Order: sequence, then structure tokens, then C-alpha cells
Amino acid sequence: MDLSALASRFALRGAVTDVRPLGEGFINDTYCVFVDGASQPAYILQRKNHLVFPDVPAMMENIVAVTRHIKGKVADPERGTLTVVPALDGRWYVQDEGGNFWAVCTFIQGSKSYERADTPELARQGGLGLGLFHRQVADFTQPLTEIIKGFHNIRFRFAQWDEALRRDAAGRVASLQEEIGWIESRRARMLAFWERFEKGEIPTRATHNDTKISNFLFDAKTGEVLCAIDLDTLMSSTLLNDVGDALRSYTNSGAEDDPDLAKVSMSMPFFRAYMEGYLSQMAGELAPIEIEYLAFSGLYITYEQVLRFLMDYIDGDTYYKTRYPEHNLVRTRAQYKLLTSMEEQLPEMNALVQQLVRG
Repeated sequence: MDLSALASRFALRGAVTDVRPLGEGFINDTYCVFVDGASQPAYILQRKNHLVFPDVPAMMENIVAVTRHIKGKVADPERGTLTVVPALDGRWYVQDEGGNFWAVCTFIQGSKSYERADTPELARQGGLGLGLFHRQVADFTQPLTEIIKGFHNIRFRFAQWDEALRRDAAGRVASLQEEIGWIESRRARMLAFWERFEKGEIPTRATHNDTKISNFLFDAKTGEVLCAIDLDTLMSSTLLNDVGDALRSYTNSGAEDDPDLAKVSMSMPFFRAYMEGYLSQMAGELAPIEIEYLAFSGLYITYEQVLRFLMDYIDGDTYYKTRYPEHNLVRTRAQYKLLTSMEEQLPEMNALVQQLVRG
């Protein structure tokens, strides 16, 4: 495929001189685009995976709506959020001959990203980044298209779970009674939380839905957070999903698939740092019920991940990429260890949130 010709179908400032791969994405293919007179990348070209995101046009409309909203709130609109570049025909994407969807945004100069928050200070900056994003979209009221059906909806996940147990596709259910018990013993508690969202007691907001630290850009000189990126999963939901997803990622002392469970726990210093950053932006914006569940959100999303890894193992490893036969089971047990660590520390986590909110 001629990527230079493909990139040239967008309204770029300058003729394309080079296109180079950027990173190794698990879902999308990403490239840097160079144009005349530029020694640095000017644009990012990305193939949007329409198998994961079946309605790419709606996804791009979500992204454009939210980034336009944010641009009206930041001092530097070119660095304070993504800038989506239209195609020459006015659409926000191009389809190639194979039916693949492509999109372009400007390359944010002088930025850097991190793969892991390995210090409390970096965790604090990550929390500040999500808090900044949530504050920027706090008054965004436009409905967003549901890009991935049932994302973080535990009622939807339980329907999938019950069917997976009934089907027992890989013949593994009989050997997993202890692990299945982990899921079932917490079902009522997780549903009770989600019901409060379904009833409208927990506000619906614009949410990012993939809040690991690699999805935030930082100023390469000052280290300050610039903006949230990778906005493909923008949807309308509860911001507690974003916070919980971040806590699962930032506070784990071990790896997501760590075979050594002794290394896995929820780090209170990282939790404190993350919450300090987040609440420095959002303490005055949150509803009381959101504050009530802020720490619990980490348990909720971690529990969901335990369920999803175990369900995939039961199904015969059809969804997540695995490196060895027991990989999904190892992931399940590592995430369950993180979950129990969070459960043990929940009173302390709640107390810290209340302390930070009061200032």
C-alpha cells in the first residue's frame, strides 16, 4: 500500500515526503508523516481497526466533537488536545481499496509519552492529566455514540459470562471452581453499583475509557501534562470507569500478568499520588455519589478484568492474545490478587479520598 498517497488524500500543509511506522499498536496501525521542509513529523496517520470499532465514522464524529469543545478551553489549542485533519472530501476519514479506515491528526511537537508510571510523581501527573480532561469536558452535554457495546457495563459482562459457563467451549469449567467462585461471590455488589448508574443516580459524562499513562502526552521540557490522546473509545458513561481503569493500571506493584503473586498489590503511595493529581482538578466538580465511589471504582474495573480474563480462558483464549497456554489464567490470578489487595485497603483509600476532597 502506498502510504504517502494515502496520507496525501488529507488536507495536509505541504507535500508528503516520508511515512514511517510509530510504535507497535495492539489495535491500530500508526505512522508518522513528514512533509516538505519539516525535519520532525508533522502528522500522525492511523489505520482504525474497524473490527474492534465497527462504526469508524461515528467514532471520528465523537473525537471531533470533544476535541472542538476542549479547544475552546485551553491556552494553546494546538497542544492542549488533538487536532483532527479532514480528508480532501471533507470527511474525517479515508477508506482505502481494501475497506480499511484511516484518519490523520497533527503531531504535537515537543511532547513525550510514558509506557508506565514507575514513580509516585509520574502517577500524580497522570492523575492530573485525567482530572484535567474530565474538567475540560464537564460541561460537554452532546450525546456520544456507543463505540464498543457494553464497555464496562457489568450487566452486559455477566450475560456474556453466564453464556460462557453454559457453553464451556474449552472444557475448563470443572477445573476452575475456585476462580468461578471469585466472580460469583462479588456479583451482587458489582451489580448494585452499576444499578445506581442505570438509575441515573451516578451522572453520565463524556469519558475516555482507556486511561493508562501512555494515552497522555507530556511536555518534553517541563514534564507537565499536555493532553489526553488515543480518543477512539470516547463514549458517554460514568467517569468512575476512567478513574477505576487508571487505578488498576497505576497502582499495581506488579505486572498485569505477573506469575509471581507476591509482587502484586495495590500501592497506597501510588494511590495517594494519583488521587492528589486527579482531585487537584476535579474535587469541586464531582457529585457526592462520585466521591463516594471514587476508590471503589478501582475494585470495579479490576473485578471486570478478572472476569474477562477468566471468561476468555473458559472460552479457549479467543479474544486476548496469549503467549502460552495458561496465560489468561495467570492474568486472572494476578488481577484477582490486585483486587483482594484493593479490597483490604478500601477503608484507607476511602478515608484518603475524603481527606483530599476536604483539602
